[in-house]
Amino acid sequence: MTSGAESAMAVPGGSSPRETVEEQARRRGIRPVRSVEDMARDDVFESDEELDAFLAHVYAERHANLA
Repeated sequence: MTSGAESAMAVPGGSSPRETVEEQARRRGIRPVRSVEDMARDDVFESDEELDAFLAHVYAERHANLA
């Protein structure tokens, strides 16, 4: 039996091993999010109307199948 890390690197057919997610992130210089503020941006929505439309869509989708 193999460990999770070993099985993540195993490639069917015996070709070269795949990179783990951690290796890919390290190679690309991607850092983990440490707080919500790391993701906060002022320019996500171009207008208040666009934000309102997005929030209405999210609300409708979350409540669509509740009944």
